[in-house]
Amino acid sequence: MSQLFQELKRRNVFRVAIAYLAVAWLIIQVADVVFDNIAAPAWLMLSLMFFLAIGFPIAVLFAWAFEMTPEGLKREEDVDRSTSITHETGQKLNRTIIAVLLAAVIFLLVDKLLLKEEALDTTVTDRSVAVLPFVAMSSGEDDEYFADGLTEEILNSLTRVPELLVTARTSAFYFKGKDLPVPVIAESLGVAHVVEGSVRRDGGELRVTAQLIRAADGFHLWSETYDQNTEAEFRVQTDIAEKIAAALDVVLDEDKLSRMQATGMRSPEAFIAYQRGQELYGDAHGLADGLGQLENANEWFDRALAISPGSSNLWLLHADYFTHILRGDISTTISREEAYNSLVHDLDMAIETAADRAEQLSASYDKALMTGDWQGIQSLFDEFSRVAKCANTGWINSNTLGYGKARKVLDVSTRITECDPLSHFGWLDSVRANMWLGDFAAAIERAETGYDKTQHESLVTANAVAHVGLGDFDGAEDVVNRLATDSAFKARLRLHVLMGRGDREAAQQMFSEMQDDSLARSDLALRVAARLGERETANRLARELDETPYGYLSLMTVPAQCICGAPWDLDVTPNFRNMLEDAELPWPPASPINWPLKDW
Repeated sequence: MSQLFQELKRRNVFRVAIAYLAVAWLIIQVADVVFDNIAAPAWLMLSLMFFLAIGFPIAVLFAWAFEMTPEGLKREEDVDRSTSITHETGQKLNRTIIAVLLAAVIFLLVDKLLLKEEALDTTVTDRSVAVLPFVAMSSGEDDEYFADGLTEEILNSLTRVPELLVTARTSAFYFKGKDLPVPVIAESLGVAHVVEGSVRRDGGELRVTAQLIRAADGFHLWSETYDQNTEAEFRVQTDIAEKIAAALDVVLDEDKLSRMQATGMRSPEAFIAYQRGQELYGDAHGLADGLGQLENANEWFDRALAISPGSSNLWLLHADYFTHILRGDISTTISREEAYNSLVHDLDMAIETAADRAEQLSASYDKALMTGDWQGIQSLFDEFSRVAKCANTGWINSNTLGYGKARKVLDVSTRITECDPLSHFGWLDSVRANMWLGDFAAAIERAETGYDKTQHESLVTANAVAHVGLGDFDGAEDVVNRLATDSAFKARLRLHVLMGRGDREAAQQMFSEMQDDSLARSDLALRVAARLGERETANRLARELDETPYGYLSLMTVPAQCICGAPWDLDVTPNFRNMLEDAELPWPPASPINWPLKDW
């Protein structure tokens, strides 16, 4: 054994083993940081660790069997021991080990002090806050809308402070009217602090009470009562936001103060009209046949804009009505030309009134998408994905997911779920992005978590499709039986499963029975026809949409949501083909799901 030990030492086997382990450890540490920042799937790290583990015995055996000589690498048995330079090679290995260890120390310091700094800044124990809807203490017809408007103005002002993580409106307003303890709400929203308040209006007089509460112990970090004449220009919300930021140890320089003060509205009447419009807007998108409510919503938005035209988000909400007219989703007397002109005007105003670069890019992206001016649109999205903190584009997945941008969509949507955990949009985009990346296990996990928080049907559909992509048809059936709420919804979900299994006869039968019901829209029918492998039908539907004015607004959503490669032959849609070529978008999208009935 002593001779074997000495021979292993002479051949530098021990040094090679130590050097290999040091280099492998450093590679794993660097990869962990890089993979985490690019949201790489878990299997990538496991694969790297597997190959490094396999390489260790190979490196040791190689060190035993071969030796470095002045003439190059030779088998050890062919080297004359009198001319062996293993001692010199050992010294080089020693220097290599020292260099790797120094690199490891430097990396750990950088990782500890610099790379983790951003995470420390956004920790929930320091600078995260949710502004809960202020309670209307008076019973006037519009008092509740006024209180909601004041809440949203405070929230919007706080979002202009980059050091703060502020829960978005959708999630904060979920708790309106719910008598829950502050710690429970804070845990649901993932924040360390909660803002509560009340509003009382009496004629022209107004009293606003606000307090900032630390969720961990219920301690009031700040509270104040404001009395003001509502006829005067209204600035209470800005002062409240400034006091909250100061209480959370955020230093407000002149730039941050100006951004906060430039945000939002100053008119109580605009508050009320905006909130009434948002209520109808929410109803329109929450009901199966509710899009007609958008016309009523826009009447209130018009009143708010006439008083306070400086809100970018308000212009975007106003534009949505005209988008649905162009898509053919709403029956109206407004011509498509009028709707197009109104849409462009609204989006131009949204760009002009944007409070920051992220809002400006979001509106610019939507305008390019909706107007069909796709040249350069990918660059717009790339910049948006870099600067967006808690902002989304209305149609983020339309020409990104299938065209090589799924990783960035996942990054953006993950940020959205952090600041708006009770809105389904961020969860749905993250599920779809994971599917396009081929990580169906992650997609299923995100769908389950998102549904637990939001109870939104779209996440049930995405969950079932993700199981199909994984080849887990029993799991897909479990999703249908466990989460589908009615027979029509179950039928739509089972159609996905049948197509995934390749059961042509049963799928076609179910498809034909649903034609006059849930699949009446051409873009929905097109997705199903493609997955069924009915190429002629898919081409016919695509051609009809391409020949319709603004038909690209329907066509553009199909590839991303179908996840089936090319849903139709591109030559049958020359207008859409030209738009893809202008944007230099690849076709066909590479589908991560194999639909067995689709053979093209």
